[in-house]
Amino acid sequence: MRTKFMKQTAVLFTLALAIGSGNLLSGQQVDAKSKELVNAMTEVNGGYQKIAAKKDVQFTYIYDNMDKGRDVSTERHIFNGEHSWGSYKEHKRNVLPNKEGVAVQSLVSGKPALTLDGKPITDQKSLDGTVFLRKVNFYWFTMMYKLKNPGTNYSYLGTEKVNDITYDKVSLTYDADITKKEKNDEYILYFNPDTHLIDLFYFSLPDWGINEPILKMTLAYEIIDGIYLTTVRESYGPNEKGEYLLNGRYTFKDIKFNNGFKVEDFRL
Repeated sequence: MRTKFMKQTAVLFTLALAIGSGNLLSGQQVDAKSKELVNAMTEVNGGYQKIAAKKDVQFTYIYDNMDKGRDVSTERHIFNGEHSWGSYKEHKRNVLPNKEGVAVQSLVSGKPALTLDGKPITDQKSLDGTVFLRKVNFYWFTMMYKLKNPGTNYSYLGTEKVNDITYDKVSLTYDADITKKEKNDEYILYFNPDTHLIDLFYFSLPDWGINEPILKMTLAYEIIDGIYLTTVRESYGPNEKGEYLLNGRYTFKDIKFNNGFKVEDFRL
C-alpha cells in the first residue's frame, strides 16, 4: 500500500486484539463522547453478559476470500472460558489448504489440537494457526459484545458522512501492558446515530503484514434468539488508486445457542 494513500485514509492508532469481557470504567482511558457512544450500543445489544448467558453456540461459518480460497466450518464455542472447536469440511484458505479430508481444530484452556481425518497434526506452524483461528473466529462472532475489555482506550474522531448517514467515528485501542500482545491491531469504528450499532470499521491486520488500518469491513445484523449478531461481514481493500474493492465475504448461518456443550466435548 502506498504511503501517500495511507495518510489520506485515516488517523492511525494502536489496538491490541483483546479476547475477553471487561468493564469500560476499570483503569481505562475514554473521553465523554466515546463513552456515550459505546454505552448506547451496549444498551441496545445488552453487552457481553447477555450473549454469555446463552452458555454456548454452534453455527456454520463460510469464510470466502473469493479467488484466494474458501473455508467452511461448523463452529462450536463455550462462552465461559472461551473454549473453541471447529470442523472444516472445506479448507482451501486458512486450514491445511493443500490437504484433503476433514480438518478439526480445538482450543481448550489455551491448549490447541488439530486432526485431519482423525489423525493428529502436530507441527508447530499448524498448531500456531489453530490457536490464531480458534481465537479470532470466536472474536469475530462476539466482537460487538467485547468492546468494554480491560485496558481499552477510546478517542472520539468526529463525524463522517457515508452513504447519506453521518457517522460518529471512534478509535478503539488497548493497553499493550494489559493485553500482553506483541502485535497490535488498529480499529476505527463508525457508529450509526439511529441504531447506535457499528455499521462499518477500518482495521489493520499485522499478523498478515498489514500494519495500518486501511482495510474496511461492513456489517449486516440479524436478531437471533434476542441477540444482535453480525451475520454477514464484507471486507474491502484499497488498490493503488485508493479505490476499495470487495475481497471477502464472511457469513454466520444456522446459529443455535444453548446446545449443552461441555469442555470434554471439544478435546481431540
